[in-house]
Amino acid sequence: MLMTMTLAASGGAGAQNVRNAVPAGTPSEEGALPKVYLCREITSENLIRIYEALGRKAHGRVAVKVSTGEPGGHNFLQPALIKDLVQQVRGTIVECNTAYGGGRADTESHLKAAADHGFTAIAAVDIMDAEGEAELPVTGGRHLTRDIVGKNFLDYDFTVILSHFKGHAMGGFGGAIKNMSIGIASSNGKRLIHSAGASTTSWGNPSQEEFLESMAEAAKAVADHCGDDIVYISVANNLSVDCDCDSSPADPEMGDIGILASLDPVALDRACTDLVRSSDDHGKIHLIERIDSRHGMHTLDHAEALGMGSQRYELVELD
Repeated sequence: MLMTMTLAASGGAGAQNVRNAVPAGTPSEEGALPKVYLCREITSENLIRIYEALGRKAHGRVAVKVSTGEPGGHNFLQPALIKDLVQQVRGTIVECNTAYGGGRADTESHLKAAADHGFTAIAAVDIMDAEGEAELPVTGGRHLTRDIVGKNFLDYDFTVILSHFKGHAMGGFGGAIKNMSIGIASSNGKRLIHSAGASTTSWGNPSQEEFLESMAEAAKAVADHCGDDIVYISVANNLSVDCDCDSSPADPEMGDIGILASLDPVALDRACTDLVRSSDDHGKIHLIERIDSRHGMHTLDHAEALGMGSQRYELVELD
């Protein structure tokens, strides 16, 4: 069964529900809205199904950006779930080293974590800043003029941003925009984002809004670099308030939502947060509090202002 609904999402961190839903096909003054596809059942088959629904075929050397998970953590996307999709697109799992220490701060440790978590058993894993970094220009940013990424990112022809949607201690939530900004940035690039462009050696002391805006700006640099050679898929399961970069994340307190995908990363992240807010699961209050206490929706406001995408979208259910 395929169902469509057009959603005109309200902006701002305080929005608590999906609002202004109207029947699909209703004319919009803003023209055609981006589609966000949804499969509520989380299976490897539905991952492939939702990728194919996007209508944009991976080609050439394909980077699949997924978090390999901090040692000690357990909420990251499981290799058994993503294996079929990664292998269908003939993808390489790509990552960059962290900037906060831990078990993935250097290439040797990072590759060990990827192996221990089962990722090297399903595909090649490329730590893209193992041998250096490269710069991508940021257009229209308030804080960043450049994004520093792993050098090997430039070797790929097509990118699949395969994200685990969940909470995050600093950003409020982690989805497509965080995965393509912090995740593709080298260690120095991560520090540049965290410091709102001030430093590659420390996290500095920016305001929360400046950090969130810098994260959106780095994501725009990646999106601009890729053009039409990128797709965005998010799996909203194991919905902890903490990120997969946490070695001791809190256990999820709400049920899984499903798999979502779009050609618009802003619409995708907005749809994920909207579905959390509109869920009947009482446990959602913890994740909503995490998102709003960190002003997480400001990331999407800034990304939209930069022209990365739209917080208005058409939700297409494939189940």
